Order: sequence, then C-alpha cells, then structure tokens
Amino acid sequence: MSERTLAIIKPDAVAKHVIGDIIQRYESAGLHPIALKMVRLSKKDAEGFYSVHSERPFFNDLTTYMASGSVVVLVLEGKNAIAKNRDLMGATDPKKAKAGTIRAAHGASIEANAVHGSDAIETANFEIGYFFPEFK
Repeated sequence: MSERTLAIIKPDAVAKHVIGDIIQRYESAGLHPIALKMVRLSKKDAEGFYSVHSERPFFNDLTTYMASGSVVVLVLEGKNAIAKNRDLMGATDPKKAKAGTIRAAHGASIEANAVHGSDAIETANFEIGYFFPEFK
C-alpha cells in the first residue's frame, strides 16, 4: 500500500553536506520525495513539532539542537513508506545502527543522528501537516 511519511535531514547531516546521499538512499529504496524544503526552525517551531515529547527530559536539548542549523524537510511517498524509512534510518543511537543505514553512515550521537522519520500513520499525518499544510 502506498503511503506518505515525513523525513527530516537534521542540522548535523546538513552541515556535513550529505543531503544528496540521504535523498539518494530514499529514492533507491523506492521512497519518492513529493515535497521538499530547506528551513531553519526557530526554537518555538521545534517545540511545536516535538510537542509530544514536551515532558521528556531530553525535550529542551532536542529542540535547541533542531533550531541550531538548517534542516531539509521531505514528504516521502511509496509502498509501506513509514516502515521502509524507519528501516533505512536505523537505530536512534548510530553506534547501534546496522551497517548500511543512514544513521550508521552519517550519525554522530543519539541527538545528532542525521535524520528524523515518522513512526506511525497518525504521527506522519501530524508531521506532514506541520510543515506542508497543503497535504492536510
């Protein structure tokens, strides 16, 4: 079944100039970008996006990090897009990510782990709408 998911290429990966490699990995896996933009999130934007984690101890560090540099936000479409993207990303901790995953290749730490991806249909719907209201 074709579905959509949101992906974010995080500030660390943008700073390393690996945007093209990451997008190539999506496309090679059959995930087609149907919307894409580079933005610099404000702290408030990052807090709104990650509001589900507002009570978690890492919330402030995460939102500060996400506002620290430009990010590339994409809507990916393809068969089983959410699960496929989660597999491509690898474990949250790049040290535990399988070889060949985006995070194993480009992540530096649990926070600076190169990419974000939606984890469920409901999350994807919220996240896509947050950055691309035309897809609501």
